[in-house]
Amino acid sequence: MFERRKIQKPEDYFLPLSGRREKGVYFYRINSHNPAIEEFLINFYETARRFGVIIEGRIQNPDEKNLSYFEEVMGLSFALREDFFADSLKKWLPRMDARQRNNVASCICRTLNGLKAAGKNENMLKNAYIKFMCWLYYKFERIVNRLGDDALPKILYEGEISKYELLMLSVLSDAGCDVILLQYRGDAGYLKTDPGSQYSDALPLPDGKAFPPYFNLKWLQDKLRANADKERLYGTKPQLLNCTNAWISGSGLSDIEKSPESRGSDPNLFYNCFLRIKGVEDKLTYGNDLYRFQLALKRAGRKPVIVENGIAPPSPEEIRAISRKNYTKQDQMILDLSANLKDNGNTELKRLMRKAFVDILLEEGGEDGVNLNRLTNKAVYLLCFLKRYQAGLFAGSKIMPSGCFILLGGCRNEHEALFVRFLSRLPVDVLLLVPDLSITCMLQDKMLYEISFGESLALSRFPTEDGELTAGTAAYHAERELDSIMYQDSGMYRNRQYQKANTVTLRTTYEEIALLWDQELKYRPNFDVTDSVVNVPVLYAKISGVKDGMIQQYWADVKALVTQDTLVISSVPYIGSSDPNPMRAHAVEFLKNGRLLRDKIKAHPAYQYGYLREEIQEHIFDKLALLLSQKTVKGMFENGTEYTVIATVLNLNKDIIRMIQRFDFTKKNPKLVFILTAEQILSLEDTILAAFLNLVGFDILFFVPTGYLSIEKYFSKKGMEEHQIGDYMYDLKVPGFKIKPAGAKPTWRDKIFKRGR
Repeated sequence: MFERRKIQKPEDYFLPLSGRREKGVYFYRINSHNPAIEEFLINFYETARRFGVIIEGRIQNPDEKNLSYFEEVMGLSFALREDFFADSLKKWLPRMDARQRNNVASCICRTLNGLKAAGKNENMLKNAYIKFMCWLYYKFERIVNRLGDDALPKILYEGEISKYELLMLSVLSDAGCDVILLQYRGDAGYLKTDPGSQYSDALPLPDGKAFPPYFNLKWLQDKLRANADKERLYGTKPQLLNCTNAWISGSGLSDIEKSPESRGSDPNLFYNCFLRIKGVEDKLTYGNDLYRFQLALKRAGRKPVIVENGIAPPSPEEIRAISRKNYTKQDQMILDLSANLKDNGNTELKRLMRKAFVDILLEEGGEDGVNLNRLTNKAVYLLCFLKRYQAGLFAGSKIMPSGCFILLGGCRNEHEALFVRFLSRLPVDVLLLVPDLSITCMLQDKMLYEISFGESLALSRFPTEDGELTAGTAAYHAERELDSIMYQDSGMYRNRQYQKANTVTLRTTYEEIALLWDQELKYRPNFDVTDSVVNVPVLYAKISGVKDGMIQQYWADVKALVTQDTLVISSVPYIGSSDPNPMRAHAVEFLKNGRLLRDKIKAHPAYQYGYLREEIQEHIFDKLALLLSQKTVKGMFENGTEYTVIATVLNLNKDIIRMIQRFDFTKKNPKLVFILTAEQILSLEDTILAAFLNLVGFDILFFVPTGYLSIEKYFSKKGMEEHQIGDYMYDLKVPGFKIKPAGAKPTWRDKIFKRGR
């Protein structure tokens, strides 16, 4: 336990325990006022606010909930023994160390023995023990693990103290805590409780006068706020400074790929990149360059946060989660809203966030007279965006730019620009991609480094391993570029060497379709293998009209595309809504919070694909999950269409499943050809089939000589290229050319009378 000592001047309260003339604690009553004590109390209030407890009015007695919780955790046992109190504190307040527990237990035991000597019975002593324990937990828990530290915690009590409150503060004081009682009405009330000043000392002020009417803890708060002013906006300043872009070579993506450790060695700096790239250097390779870039970041353990085509506005729930009030001053607003900043367990990161938050808002607020409500809305948006992306950008305890925020399409409005400027002042790399030169990015910032190219490319999706990588080819480049964009190794692969694949939808001319159709995937543009994942270039197109009106040649061209692994559908619906489907009744069980429950599907008795190789089953599940997340089909997650998607994909016929099972990702891929010659419209299920098989890796063509909107009804977005090749022609009859079933071997007649295509 600690001895109560005398001070020579009020400022002695701020001395560490090791720096005091006599090692001990201070417990004083202040009963009068002068300018010096006023200044002292302002500083003491701030110290108690940060490292102690402030009590305005009485300490509330434990309510029924408090008592019920105590009884649930601690039970009703009681013994007037120091070891009992120490064991109880270990369970009730586990953050205390053994020294602190023993001191508090000894003080409680001494205090209760004093009450026993004064005539209190055991039931009264038990009630006092429970009250002390509840007060320690609900009022003083923040300081119990600091009792007796060199920087002693502080307690500031305002008002006339009761007997049991005084006993509680005496326990804390003796266990290693400084206390001040602020008594506006003088000492008379206190001396009735403690006539001999056994627990505290009165602080004499020779020139002291009665406290002025304005003086109270609220006034101290306002005074402290006014004194601190802008410094309080920042709080404790961070120790690190940002070194933004000063270290880069100007090479763009490769600068961001540099490891944080290789960027600079000054321990007082963090080195981040703030970059905007406008336009593209090469349309043919841009998508693949971005794809490789994000893979390189992931391999380095730096998972990027990618936002496409603008940051979605905060939802009502996100806005409600931001704690805020009504404000009359700009500083008041910034200070209060900064309390919403969270630090991921890293104090220095929180200080950096707070500094960036204050800097940006003060700069945005500009001169006096700015519209406070508008600035408040901007600040709330900023906090909502930060809360949304913080976990993905700032992970771990080290302060370095491990995260990378990528905004495809640039900043569309002032809220996005403000958020990006805020992030650029934190240990995170910020990359703005504006490949489409017709789009204007609103961001302006003196720290931004910009790279510009003359070519423009419309790109709405960032190419990731999620199957949305697209690439374009030009007919006049086909011959010259083929070797440079195909896979560069030996070109020899073991059968089914790879188990994962993502589709790359090729944009081609109509004439290229026949050239690429029966070609092995490894020879197609943009074929690649990265981290054992194959990028499969696929064809996905609608062909409208008949070239030159030549019907016979039209059908010959179609027939030439019917390979041994091609499914031809000449009448729709191929899959009808009323067709038997054992999965339809169970589809709702297989989706939870937008997540596909793979294990539950596999374990279900209606599951039909259990005989397939494990990697093929996973490939089907991967692409089904991707189809759900892309919402390619209208009505998904709006009217229950997502369950139709699940039921349809999990009930494909054997011919299609066998085509998927045979599919070797480095060789020829399976094909699907629709021929729609009349007023036929793809059913919902047929639309799902086409969208799914495109992701699986099928080449898919829709021949529509009528030019009708035969396939678009249920697609939510245009995912295929359309080729207008000639005149629209109606009521054509599909000729009786023999369609080989998928996987059929050529007959001896085929071999003898084979005709060139």
